[in-house]
Amino acid sequence: MNAKALNAKAKTFPTMQEVLSAIPRECFERDTGKSLAYAACSTAITLACGALAWACVPVTAAYWPVWVAYAFVTGTAATGCWVAAHECGHGAFSDDKTIQDAVGYALHSLLLVPYFSWQRSHAVHHSRTNHVLEGETHVPARLGTEDANVVFKLRGLLGEGPFTFLNLVGVFALGWPIYLLTGASGGPVRGNTNHFLPFMGEKGKHALFPGKWAKKVWQSDVGVVAVLGALAAWAAHSGVATVMALYVGPYMVTNFWLVLYTWLQHTDVDVPHFEGDDWNLVKGAFMTIDRPYGPVFDFLHHRIGSTHVAHHINHTIPHYHAKKATEALQKAFPDLYLYDPTPIATATWRVGSKCIAVVKKGDEWVFTDKQLDPVAA
Repeated sequence: MNAKALNAKAKTFPTMQEVLSAIPRECFERDTGKSLAYAACSTAITLACGALAWACVPVTAAYWPVWVAYAFVTGTAATGCWVAAHECGHGAFSDDKTIQDAVGYALHSLLLVPYFSWQRSHAVHHSRTNHVLEGETHVPARLGTEDANVVFKLRGLLGEGPFTFLNLVGVFALGWPIYLLTGASGGPVRGNTNHFLPFMGEKGKHALFPGKWAKKVWQSDVGVVAVLGALAAWAAHSGVATVMALYVGPYMVTNFWLVLYTWLQHTDVDVPHFEGDDWNLVKGAFMTIDRPYGPVFDFLHHRIGSTHVAHHINHTIPHYHAKKATEALQKAFPDLYLYDPTPIATATWRVGSKCIAVVKKGDEWVFTDKQLDPVAA
């Protein structure tokens, strides 16, 4: 992006009303039938993959390459279900809240995501995007903190290449469940949160689940526990290996896509973070990055990675209007809209290698991969 996002203070940011006025009004219209059709399509593709594998592929060690391929294909398809549920949580799915929450709750529970818990934490993520203290998910460590020091020590012991590889494996394999259970990479002001236990983490102003949200967290737990119980019953009937092959493999791939999208949407070497009066909602939203995932993944994942700037400008825009909204933002705010054409694999390695911690330089917190990076006055 050629440092386009840096030195944000020198840029003139519009008001949110000015930004929204640049987007055609029809982009905000929700069509329940169309949303249901997209959700049904993703679900049908996922179930078809599972049914075909169940019928045709023996659950034996000799077929492990086939099961790996199945996991990638099915987990990739199931990510479309995740995105449909994500739209439900944002109010972008339907004007009928009952249908919206029923679809979102069912799809997210089937993917072991606590629907209402995530709805709340993800709303906080949108309300504090790229805030270095109050952001939520993939908030970078600050240089000099214990978290940053541990990572730099590990990087020094392993070397840049091995560290980057292990960093990516750890983030993609464990990042999502660790975030749900401990709040890792969440805003430091919220402490160690837990999406299943609402009493964890900070209380008061910075509580992640204040007031009525505690009850909603418990309601979310019911769905996840029910699915875990069904998986346990399935394993008892058909064997653990069957459940691992048919469900757990695709589940891990879906988690990979979720983390990849979220990480790359808000992280790169030339995208700053802010705090205090240097942060505002419009500035944070425009620090979101659109990337080229190609027509296949855009279709399967409802353009979640290639139209994410528009999604952060207003999360109630349905995905089937996001391309049009993105084109309007590109035209109206060419100096603010961020698009990185770097191939996804290259960008992922760069982020995993170079985006170790942030250091404050002037009014911005910028990424560094050096432990003793000088701090600008």
